[in-house]
Amino acid sequence: MRRKSNLVTVFAGLFLLVLVAFAVAAQDKYTVKVPGGLAFSEFRGYEAWQVVSISQNGNLIAAILGNPVMIDAYLAGVPCNGKPFPDGAKMAKIHWNPKKQETYPSKPTAPETQHDVDFMVKDSKRFADSGGWGWGAFEYDAASDAFSPATVADNPPQGNDAKCGFACHTIVKTRDYVFTEYGKR
Repeated sequence: MRRKSNLVTVFAGLFLLVLVAFAVAAQDKYTVKVPGGLAFSEFRGYEAWQVVSISQNGNLIAAILGNPVMIDAYLAGVPCNGKPFPDGAKMAKIHWNPKKQETYPSKPTAPETQHDVDFMVKDSKRFADSGGWGWGAFEYDAASDAFSPATVADNPPQGNDAKCGFACHTIVKTRDYVFTEYGKR
């Protein structure tokens, strides 16, 4: 009986060891960071943020989300009132590859596989030399269910720092470097 008990203990231990190995092998997206730039962990919980707007970028569809600080600023009229977004404002832009819902009436377009996620954070001290904003872009690989920092090989090309979005966003400097309009509700 004692031998059977030892055998069960050994098998249970091996089973737990295999589970731990799988857990370690799976990527925790919150550990990914753009070298010299933003970390995914700075945007923990973005999946539950409120929708600011939706968009179509080329062949991708996107939802633009804002944290409560960002949403409150939009509701107060920023940036249309000429005021800047406050420090702590954050945005996430999730891009998906689209698919047609062929069996639904009028065949609407819906998200299929995720393509990437882009982040912005307002921190006037940390990002004083890029309009007060820091940016980060993370590519998603559906096969591995993992994110990686975007690079200069991606479209659009991304530098490996928190200023990767600054050059593009300078054309909306008068809007505090933010393209997205808050969708009226």
